[in-house]
Amino acid sequence: MKKLSPTEFSHLREKTRLVLAGRDPADSYGFVNPPIVRGSTVIYPNTEDFLARKSRYTYGTQGNPTIDALVAALNTMEGGAGVLVCSSGLMACTLPLLATLSAGDHLLVTDSVYRPQRNFCDKMLPKLGISVDYYDPAIGADIASLFKPNTRAVWTEAPGSQTFEMQDIPAIAAACHARDILVMMDNTWATPLFFDSHKAGVDISVQAGTKYYAGHSDVLIGTVSARTPELYAKLKEAWSLLGIIIAPEDAFLTLRGIRTMQIRLKEQMPAGIAMAQWLEARPEVARVLHPALPSDPGHALWKRDFTGASSLFAIELQPAPMKAAAAMLDGLSLFGMGASWGGYESLALPFDCAPYRTATVPDFKGPTIRLHIGLEDIEDLKADLDAGFARFRAAM
Repeated sequence: MKKLSPTEFSHLREKTRLVLAGRDPADSYGFVNPPIVRGSTVIYPNTEDFLARKSRYTYGTQGNPTIDALVAALNTMEGGAGVLVCSSGLMACTLPLLATLSAGDHLLVTDSVYRPQRNFCDKMLPKLGISVDYYDPAIGADIASLFKPNTRAVWTEAPGSQTFEMQDIPAIAAACHARDILVMMDNTWATPLFFDSHKAGVDISVQAGTKYYAGHSDVLIGTVSARTPELYAKLKEAWSLLGIIIAPEDAFLTLRGIRTMQIRLKEQMPAGIAMAQWLEARPEVARVLHPALPSDPGHALWKRDFTGASSLFAIELQPAPMKAAAAMLDGLSLFGMGASWGGYESLALPFDCAPYRTATVPDFKGPTIRLHIGLEDIEDLKADLDAGFARFRAAM
């Protein structure tokens, strides 16, 4: 098998690059996949080499061949200057803040941010002397009106967690860069396959690789991609100082998941949209929160900036007591109730974002449910929900 040059590789189409990236059978004794390399200690042949650190690897915390194979694959997908891998999506969210912010700095965060990230901003950053304000995700270029002399970064997420508001990322990026303010984004929902965040002006792009990168609900992993070499160096320094590392088994499983990522999303995207359309027509559903639907307030932005949609969205039920929503959910046989998503299985869980939103006021009148559509047959999933709606009606 001929080894492709970087130029030859860059000319390949996306689907082919996902299959080839991060593997070289010549380095793996001819085996297709890179091996799992476990280890902490690296042995040097002599004192001179040890003192000069003449080794590709110096210690387990600085990486190993399995992790490097994953990083190589991620670099081809993210399109930035470099990618770092972390032990969870939350760690990937917090690393950029720890690496780039200092005491006295000000951070702006979308009000629709991933809640564990919000908890970190509320409970940890103030201890470090960093102030945080939340903003309406629909603010667009008017984000500039919230800038303070000490604003150093703006955190974005499109669509937002739970409520799926779209953000005008290019407009926010333009306003930020005019003031030398960093733009950070959680791009887990769309992945680089459906939204090129760096091209849109995002300086640091985060993925909860647990979701679509790994894709099988058996790995915790996060990734951080930097747009410039300077930012990558700053992130890499913080990554090293904090001792962030992932298990080689997790790197291997994530690399394996990447091979089928496009195929999985190709199946899950239309299934998610079809399910959202079916739910939109249900009398029990007040509205569907999915930016790929023409009825969604963020549809124009999604259509302009994104090339696809994942299979995560939410619905608001008609006004009813929570016991009715519980009756619907508790009897589901194909939808599990779990906090993650992005795997092959369908999930459904209730949520209420009203208690912790501060910059926006959710106007939901009925219970809200987040849905993830997996790889099951969509007609089976509809039948499961149809039975659930019958229980919902009976409990009202």
